[in-house]
Amino acid sequence: MSFDVAIVGGGPVGSSLALALSGGGFRVALIESQNPRPVSEEWDSRVYTLSPASIGFLQRMGAWRRVDGKRTCTVQRMRVFGDDGKSALGFSAYEAGLAELARVVESSRLQQAFSEELAKRDGVIRYSPVRPLKLTVTPSFAELDLDNGVAIRTQLVIGADGSGSWVRAASGVGSDLTPYGQRGVVANFACEQEHQNTACQWFRPDGILAWLPLPRNLISIVWSAKDVVAKQLLELPPRAFAESVADAGVRMLGRLTCITAPAAFPLHRLRARRSVGPRVALVGDAAHAVHPLAGQGINIGFADAATLSAILCGFGAKRDAGDLLPLRRYERARAEAILVMDGTTRGLNALFDSPDSLIRSVRNRGLNLTDRLPVLKTLLTRRAVGPLARSG
Repeated sequence: MSFDVAIVGGGPVGSSLALALSGGGFRVALIESQNPRPVSEEWDSRVYTLSPASIGFLQRMGAWRRVDGKRTCTVQRMRVFGDDGKSALGFSAYEAGLAELARVVESSRLQQAFSEELAKRDGVIRYSPVRPLKLTVTPSFAELDLDNGVAIRTQLVIGADGSGSWVRAASGVGSDLTPYGQRGVVANFACEQEHQNTACQWFRPDGILAWLPLPRNLISIVWSAKDVVAKQLLELPPRAFAESVADAGVRMLGRLTCITAPAAFPLHRLRARRSVGPRVALVGDAAHAVHPLAGQGINIGFADAATLSAILCGFGAKRDAGDLLPLRRYERARAEAILVMDGTTRGLNALFDSPDSLIRSVRNRGLNLTDRLPVLKTLLTRRAVGPLARSG
C-alpha cells in the first residue's frame, strides 16, 4: 500500500493529525497498536484539560462536535495554593476576558469522537490492532513493515506513539529521559459541596495535588506524589483514600466519595534530541513529555499536530511530504514553545520540591505577589490558553 503520510499512534494527537492532513488532501495511514476502548457510562479516571486553543483546533477538524457535551465541564476559575496554608493565587476566565479557562473531558470520550470522525474520512486508512516491526528509509520513500504482514510505502512517517516511541528509536533519534521519582495518582470523586467550575492545585511537601471539575458535582484528581507516597495511597481502602484526598485539599469541597478506583502512572521528563529526521517527524509525547503540574501535555501535542499539518498543507499535498524543508520549518516553529513549557514545569517542580526554608518563603510570597497584580495574571492566563500554533 502506498500513502503520502503514515502516522504511528492513534491516540488524540495522532488522530487529530490524521484528520488535519486528510482534510488537506493527503492519503494517510493511521497505525494503531490497539482497538479503541468501548465507552462506558462509568466515569473515566483519565481526563484531559483542554485549552480553548486546542478545542478550536478540534472544532476545525470536525472531532469536537462528536464529544458529548454533557460529559465535559468548563473551568471558569483556578486557585493555586502554596505549602504554608496561606499563600494563594487565583485565575478567572471573566477577569481575563475569556469564555472559559479550559474544558475537562474524559480520555475515552475524546478518543470515541476521533474514531467516529475518522470513520467518515475516505483519505484515512486505519490499521488496528497492529504494530510496526521495521522501518526502512531511502532518499525517495520510507517503508514500514507491520506485524500483520502488510508493508506500507510512504513519503513521511510520523511518530505519535508516546514517550516510549518505536518510531523515535527505529529512526535513530536520541532522547533524554529523566524520572521525577513521582507517580501520578488519578481517581474520581463525588463532592459534598459544589465545585463551582473551579480547578484547584496544592503544592504540598509530598507532591502536587490537582482537583479538576467534572459535571454533576464530581471531580477528577491528579496527585503527583513521590513514589513512596503514591504506593501508600494506592494501598488505602476507598474510604481512607477519599479522606486523604479531602484532607490534602483542606476539605474545600467537604466530604469526598470515591466513584472510581485509583490508578497511577510514572512521571518523567523526556526530550527527543531532534523532532525531525530523514522522512520522519515526531509529535506529542514521542518528542517531549513534561510534568503534568501545568496540565499542558495534551495541549502541546495538539499544537504540534496543528503546526505540522498547517505547514504540510501549505506546502501542498502534491509535493513530497517527506521533504526536509517543511519538516525543519515545523521543528523551528515548535522549538520556543516547547522549551518554555519544559523549563516552566521543570522549574516549578524543582522550586516546590525544595525543602529549603528560604526557598519556601520566596515561592509562597511569589504566589501572593502575583495574585495582587491583575495585569500579570491576565497575561499569564492568556499565554496558557493560546494561540495554538504558528506555521512560520
